[in-house]
Amino acid sequence: MPAAPKPEILAAFEAAKGFMPVGEGLALYAAAVEAGRLGLPLLEVGTYCGRSTILLADAAREAGVGALTVDHHRGSEEQQPGWEYHDPETVDPELGLMDTLPTFRRTLHRAGLEDHVVALVGRSPQIAAIWQTPLGFVFIDGGHTDEHATADYEGWAPHVAEGGLLAIHDVFPDPQDEFTGQAPYRVYLRALASGAFTEVSATDSLRVLRRTGPGV
Repeated sequence: MPAAPKPEILAAFEAAKGFMPVGEGLALYAAAVEAGRLGLPLLEVGTYCGRSTILLADAAREAGVGALTVDHHRGSEEQQPGWEYHDPETVDPELGLMDTLPTFRRTLHRAGLEDHVVALVGRSPQIAAIWQTPLGFVFIDGGHTDEHATADYEGWAPHVAEGGLLAIHDVFPDPQDEFTGQAPYRVYLRALASGAFTEVSATDSLRVLRRTGPGV
């Protein structure tokens, strides 16, 4: 049986702002728990308001490893005013810009997980460029353009340790999903074609791959 979060963790996940369905969340949690057995940190790219971070943090806590989450907290393309996924509650009233960091911090506090997460606030490529620690788990869930999805993959996939897991969210093979899921799908195909990763599981739009060889 795959590892499952405790009821209070699942409840906190469901109560948090975000877009990940429960089924995908359960698959993400099981993968993070498995990866935690390597004794290396777990990292996600794309924090938003901390919905998936709750699962990552609890899995890390159970494994006794660190959980890290990377985001500039100004919102990706589809979360800006005028777009479908925009949430006016996440706008800084003084600056008029998206700022999901306060909501994220409240999310972790309510879940009792503040002490188990390191929030890296900045742009993913800039942080990846100075990162040197091997990772047991990388979850790519950032921007959905080719530019951003590719940068996340190229920046973070090299840090996945041998036997570690790479999870990619919003993988939609259908061309009609060009805006929301074709860039992650292309990254997923690239990971498979590299020979460095082998698919472990597919749950709706979530793909989990294991590093089984060198390269990206």
